Amino acid sequence: TAAYGYNPAQEIDSCGVGLVVALDGKRRRDVVAAGIDALKAVWHRGAVDADGKTGDGAGIHVEIPQDFFKEYIRDIPDFPKPGILFYDITTLLKDPAAYREAIDLMVEPYKDERVAVVVGMESRGFIFSSPMAYLLSAGLVPVRKLGKLPAETITVEYALEYGSNTLEMHRDAIEPGQRVLIVDDLLATGGTVNGTIELVERLNGEVVGLAFLVELEFLKGRDRLAGRKVTSVIKY
Repeated sequence: TAAYGYNPAQEIDSCGVGLVVALDGKRRRDVVAAGIDALKAVWHRGAVDADGKTGDGAGIHVEIPQDFFKEYIRDIPDFPKPGILFYDITTLLKDPAAYREAIDLMVEPYKDERVAVVVGMESRGFIFSSPMAYLLSAGLVPVRKLGKLPAETITVEYALEYGSNTLEMHRDAIEPGQRVLIVDDLLATGGTVNGTIELVERLNGEVVGLAFLVELEFLKGRDRLAGRKVTSVIKY
């Protein structure tokens, strides 16, 4: 457990067991970040092998509570219209340690999924899909709003609360049988991601997972994605 005045690196070196972070509802971002960095420093020095094991076989375990990331997200009431509480992730993105760790946690469930293509959803999905594609050694394909892509496209229309919207993807973006991970910043009602799934499957791609930074559980978007592998880092 990390606490003020505690040296995580010293503890890891001495016992080789690992670090479990407990915030107890208080702001201890610096301690958590220091612990994460200490673990990675140990790994780079060779004290931990590629499977996360120390010399005596004990694994390193980093447990990061939900509140760690929520403290980096700014609540904006009445945006973009009255009655809406907007979760502003730009305050998380500007912090190097929080952004890095969020990306790592989004990637982790898919390291063994043999992902060939990461599909990023316009527009904030690009912020996460690009580094995730890099870390997974996969290609990157953007899904954009109508009229934004230059070559021949396929399109899908999906319903909004008032009206509809249209997404498009290049017709040659995905080859049949390619394993595809779809990434966005937010899972809300699931309408946009369902439209993206349809585009991928029309090109005969295989959707192996749906990764999000934030999930609004009260909107039950996950229920519309039954049977899919759905992962998120922060839940409200």
